[in-house]
Amino acid sequence: MCFVLILVTNMVSEKPGTLKLVVFLVCIAVIGVLQFLHSSRGARRWPLKVRAATLGVQAAATFVPPLAFEFTWGSMWGCLAGSLLLLLPRRAGLSLFALCVATSVAFAVRSAPDVLYIVYLVQSTILSALVIYGFTKLADLVDEVHSSRAELARMAVTQERLRFSRDLHDLLGYSLSALTLKGELIHRLILTRPGQARQETSGLLEVARQALADVRLVASGYREMSLRGEAESAVGILEAADIRVELAMDHGRLHPLVDTVLATALREGVTNVLRHSKVQTCRIAAAVDGETVRLSLVNDGVGEQDRNGVPPLHSGSGLNNLRTRTEAVGGRLDAGVREDGCFHLEVTAPLRPCGNETAGGGPAVSLGGAAA
Repeated sequence: MCFVLILVTNMVSEKPGTLKLVVFLVCIAVIGVLQFLHSSRGARRWPLKVRAATLGVQAAATFVPPLAFEFTWGSMWGCLAGSLLLLLPRRAGLSLFALCVATSVAFAVRSAPDVLYIVYLVQSTILSALVIYGFTKLADLVDEVHSSRAELARMAVTQERLRFSRDLHDLLGYSLSALTLKGELIHRLILTRPGQARQETSGLLEVARQALADVRLVASGYREMSLRGEAESAVGILEAADIRVELAMDHGRLHPLVDTVLATALREGVTNVLRHSKVQTCRIAAAVDGETVRLSLVNDGVGEQDRNGVPPLHSGSGLNNLRTRTEAVGGRLDAGVREDGCFHLEVTAPLRPCGNETAGGGPAVSLGGAAA
């Protein structure tokens, strides 16, 4: 706008005729409209032929008036030079940019061979071209930042949905399996052993209350689970299903995040035992080995199909969920059928999780397996 005002002032001072004034106004309008279009983000996506055509029109509106009417054209050369940098490939744009600057110098020498005027014209051409190019690119970067923020927001929503899905599977799968098991047991005992049925009803209510609490915690995304507490709960559930349990827990105090990941893995493994396996014995063990802690769950309830290489935990999303959680703390998960026909689930995790603590030093445990 400042350059246009300078041009208008120069033109008025020359007291031009009607034809010269009309040519001046038309060329200024053409250059202004084309410069606005060339500075838009969509212009860089135009076909090369379209860009070349519009640049040709702008070049004509820039070169013809000063050559034909000897206008004092000032920084209009810079508008063309900026458009060349914006719309053409780098090598071609830089070459034509240099040619445009050289042409402005030649015009200055032809019209007013004054060193100061030549220096002014060259610096104003280069400066205005770089300003147009820089501000246009800056606007593009701002648009890209806004687009990236919108994409990050969509990714955050997707991640939250995945977390919610994993939590429902891991938490409610175990609770619902336990409720079903205890309900079937009560149904069998209610006529023959009503006293024991009443005792089992208390356990069923406890599991139901825990399931309700878990559902409420899914929305918050924060929960600390205890491997030792989960193991004791698993023993009660498995023994109620007439499964002999061997328990060996020698892991000491664990980091809350690691404790939660291992407890979640144990819960999923026990859920798998209750759902998919005809198990008679189940061994649960946890121990510290150097800088790592290892949790293993072994059961003998593998069917014929599973003996042929299809582990029961591979059905559904349980294994993928566990692997995601374990890898989030720098651990590892192995599952499969051993040579003796038993199914094993083994989770190894570092005693100190990898990069999952908050700045204040406290753990932020998400049910989805990531730090909050």
